[in-house]
This record gives sequence, structure tokens and C-alpha cells, in this order.
Amino acid sequence: MKYLQLVWAALLRRKMRTLFTLLSVVAAFLLFGLLDSVRGAFAGAGSSVNGLNRLVTISKITFTMQLPKSLLERYRAVPGVADVTYANWFGGIYQDPKNFFANEAVSPNFIDAYPEWRLSAAQRAAFRNTRTGAVVGARLAQQFHWKIGDRIPLQGTIFPQKDGNNTWTFDLVGIYTVADPKQKAQENALLFNWDYFDEARAFGNGSVGWYVVRVADPARADAIAQAIDAISVNSDHETKTQSERAFQLAFVSQFGDIGLIVGAIMAAVFFTLVLLTGNTMAQAVRERIPELAILKTIGFTSGSVLGLLLAEAVLLLVCGGVIGLLLAGSVAAGLEAAAGFVFPPIVSSLAVWARSLGLMLLIGVVVGALPAYRGLRLRVVDALAGR
Repeated sequence: MKYLQLVWAALLRRKMRTLFTLLSVVAAFLLFGLLDSVRGAFAGAGSSVNGLNRLVTISKITFTMQLPKSLLERYRAVPGVADVTYANWFGGIYQDPKNFFANEAVSPNFIDAYPEWRLSAAQRAAFRNTRTGAVVGARLAQQFHWKIGDRIPLQGTIFPQKDGNNTWTFDLVGIYTVADPKQKAQENALLFNWDYFDEARAFGNGSVGWYVVRVADPARADAIAQAIDAISVNSDHETKTQSERAFQLAFVSQFGDIGLIVGAIMAAVFFTLVLLTGNTMAQAVRERIPELAILKTIGFTSGSVLGLLLAEAVLLLVCGGVIGLLLAGSVAAGLEAAAGFVFPPIVSSLAVWARSLGLMLLIGVVVGALPAYRGLRLRVVDALAGR
């Protein structure tokens, strides 16, 4: 610590160069914090469901494979199950493919499974009693200026109607809100009656996309999940019961191998960071050869010079990395509010911090090693003579 002032002075010798290098480190660890959290979220998606009061049951083979609706009553009969509801992804387009939002065919009691959604009793009744009825989230209604009584046409991309018509029209009978500000992304959905959907679609009748199971005692969630999956063992529709978070992440993973994508991006980012910071340190040491010679002249050992140069590189990486991770925590909070589920809290994630600090120290030592080795082998006479 007694040489900290010397290290700081060396870093501030070329303030603009240090600033731009620091910003590069900040950007690298900002990306690392976000991407490593995404990777961790997908890796932990299959963890225990114990303690949860709402589970999701999907096909064990793939999210896109349908399940028989006949499983409904069998699930309701499982001890510990409070209620069961079901839904089917629709994938319709409103006016333009760019207007993407979740739209699903759901059972009449689907909204009851989500007490955090606020919908008046009159609108709930209208949804149950209107064959073509639909409810939307407040954020989505505001985006498209929808109001109760509007007719909303969606162009089917997966499910055509039996008569060949590809336009499905729904009557807006309710607009729900979400109380928790952090979960406002859940207001970006349109839900309509599954019975209407099942009667009109050209194929897949009598099947659903997934079941949502409400558990009476969250402490028994694991046992209930196993009992539900046991119903379909050795059948052509084996199931996997998991948490809602795991279900949402599984849905996102349909777009590609998230782990591979995240790993490739992080590798490219840190390879570039090593080259950039390594060049900065090499240039800084070249400029200070006479200064390093003077340090040796006044009594600094070769080991001390080596330590100073390594400390300089590590300090630069640690300062930039910590700032980047703190920014990642703030950015992740905003992304979580927008996406609704993807990012776990980064600031409180000890695993992300531990990996990040390890990378900071490793990269600091790597980029500082060659310049520091040059300082270790520096001969005072040659340095002062300009050789």
C-alpha cells in the first residue's frame, strides 16, 4: 500500500489514454455482468421448484409439442393441487410483424391463477361469457390505443381457421394491470378464450400448449411436480413440470443456443480487451524506461519494479471492472423491468462478482506480465544511455 501513490501517478501520467482504456474495461465488464447473469439464469433454470406456489407443465420433448387436454382432470386430482389452468401460444401478428407481443389462447380460469393481475369482476365475467372475448394488459392497450369494445384482428402465423381464413378477430372485454412496477412487462400480452380458438383452428384440436398448476402448499411443490410428471411416464406425451422462470427461459431458448452465443460474445470481448490493455501497458512502460532506471538507481529492487508494473495493470482492470459491474446491476434492473424475467440481480450475485474479480486479476497479470518482465531485466546503464 505504501507504493499506491506511485502506481496512481503512473496511471495518470497520460490521462486521456488511461481514461479511454478504463472506459474499454468498463464496457467489457458491463457486458460480462449482463451476459454471465443470462448464462447463469439458463444454467439454473432446471433447479428445484420447492417453495413455489405456481408450476408450469410442458412436453418433456420440446416446448412446441402439444399436450392432451384430457390431462386437466387428472392433474386436478393430484393431492396438493389447488387448481389447474392451461394455455396455448398463438403467435398472431397485429397489422405489422414488427408489432410483436405475446398472444395466447387461455382457459376461462387462467387469469384467476395470477392474483397479481388486476381485472374487475365485471370484466372477468365478460371474458368468460364472450366467445370471442379477449383481455389485454394496460401497457399494450396504451401502445395501440385500444379501449373496451374494440375489435382486434390478428393474423395467424401458426394456426389457420378451418374455413381457410387466416384472420382472427377478438372483442376486447377487459384491460388488466399489474401492481408491481417491476413486473409491468406482464402488461404486454393479449389473452383470448381457448374454447373459441379450439373450435375454429384447422388442426391440433383438443390439445394445449402448457398447464399452469397452483399448489396449495409451496413446501410440497417438488413432490407435486414429480406426481404430475409421473402421470405421463412411458406415454407419447411425457411431461416436465418446472418453475415459471424456467418455462420462460425455455421459451427464449427456442431462438438459439443461448449459452453458446453468450460464451462466444464474452470470449470476443475479453480477447479484444487483452489486446487493448496489453498495448496500453507496453506503451506506458516504453515511455518510462528512464524513470524505471532512476527507481532502481535510488534503491528499488527488480522485484519492486516488477510489483509496481503488475499493480498498475491490475489496478486499472479492477477499477474499470468494478465500475462496469455496478453499471451492469443498474442496466439489468431496467432490462428486467422491460423483459419481465431474463436478468437475475447482478449486484447481489456473489458468483458473478467472484468470477469477475478473478478475471480482473487474471487479465491484469497477463497484460502486465511482459512489460513487467522487461522492467525486471532492465539494466540501469543501458536505460539511462537510451539503449
